[in-house]
Amino acid sequence: MDHFEYRDGELWAEGVRLADVAQSVGTPLYVYASATLALHLARLTDAFAPLRARVHFAVKSLPNTEVLRLLGSLGSGMDVVSGGELERVRRAGVPMDRVSFAGVGKSEAEIARAIALGVGWINAESEHEVRMIAQLAESAGRRPSVCLRVNPGIDARTHAYITTGTRANKFGVGFDAARAVFDRFARDPRLRLRGLHVHVGSLVGDPSVHTEAVAKILSLADDLDAAGHPIDTLNLGGGFGADYRTGQTPSAAAYAAAVVPLLKDRAARGTTIIIEPGRFIAANAGVLLTRVRDLKPGDAGRTFAVCDAGMITLLRPALYGAFHFVWPVSPAGGLVPKRREPEPPLEGLSLYDVVGPVCESGDFLAQGRPLPTLERGDLLAVFASGAYGMSMASTYNDQPRPAEVLVDGDARRVVRRRETTDDLFRFDTGLGDPA
Repeated sequence: MDHFEYRDGELWAEGVRLADVAQSVGTPLYVYASATLALHLARLTDAFAPLRARVHFAVKSLPNTEVLRLLGSLGSGMDVVSGGELERVRRAGVPMDRVSFAGVGKSEAEIARAIALGVGWINAESEHEVRMIAQLAESAGRRPSVCLRVNPGIDARTHAYITTGTRANKFGVGFDAARAVFDRFARDPRLRLRGLHVHVGSLVGDPSVHTEAVAKILSLADDLDAAGHPIDTLNLGGGFGADYRTGQTPSAAAYAAAVVPLLKDRAARGTTIIIEPGRFIAANAGVLLTRVRDLKPGDAGRTFAVCDAGMITLLRPALYGAFHFVWPVSPAGGLVPKRREPEPPLEGLSLYDVVGPVCESGDFLAQGRPLPTLERGDLLAVFASGAYGMSMASTYNDQPRPAEVLVDGDARRVVRRRETTDDLFRFDTGLGDPA
């Protein structure tokens, strides 16, 4: 359930009619449903409750300050991967002891800031980074908790660009290197190196991938315990999928069933278990609203629906070939979809390529989609756009980024204003106004 539904031929988000939002705020526009964010966080928390697992929301998936404030108020921790995300979480009021700081290639300034703020954990990517943390901690007079990210050499069987756990990926260290790092730093008084971090990729559709990763990380943890380096924290990362197509993604309970039995003994002995979901919580909590600007005949019986949103607004289709279900907010003939599928029954529908205004042939949101008859000015909804939508938006072609709206029941508010043309030039030097 994602709290976006058609009522009498109109799309609503909770108690808000989306056509009204688009009319008053403009398009393109991201709209998020508070109830869906809360629901999906609760489902994960409940599924992993036998481990008393800490849920740290992956900020990179939806870095809106008000969304983070909402999730933090519901008890979520945060997974950040940059100094900017760390500052955003701080401004959202999330307690720093609920924050884990990950990411490849952290700068000294970012690590120093994390130490000064007292984040709960720093997830180190290499021996060099562990050494840098120790040196900066000594200067600050603090002793941070550190998890070492381990690369388990596992193919998550997802898109190559979002696989992170194979030896071909830049993340973490191998098992032998991990043992060497613990030998050198586990007893270092400047830090507490007592945790392991693993993340195998995103959109992992087979829970057995998580089972394999957990089994490997547990084996390493046992080896380190035996060597006198006790492990008190296991950060399992995220990677749980989202329902881009109806019913094609495992549930939170299915993911938990794959790994909870392996970890119950560890959790019972006091080991802290952390999971870092992003997409699972945020994707289906958001839709992108876009208007059709033009209709042009294309090839093979298709029509180009040229919209005000494109790859600058939602990059995933162009970057990954990702699927997003697209449907009119007020479909002609009242044709309301029962499922979010790439090929609904063709009766009464026509084929469209839903494309954007950018000067790139790769600028599309959907291709070859059967849709009800479209007219210029029609409003379309691009579903499951809450994760990695606005966070990856750009100003390519000098196009301002869209606004964001958060819905709560029958109330709505703008939580990020629409950028203006003037915003595009804020950081240019020596640029005057010719007028």
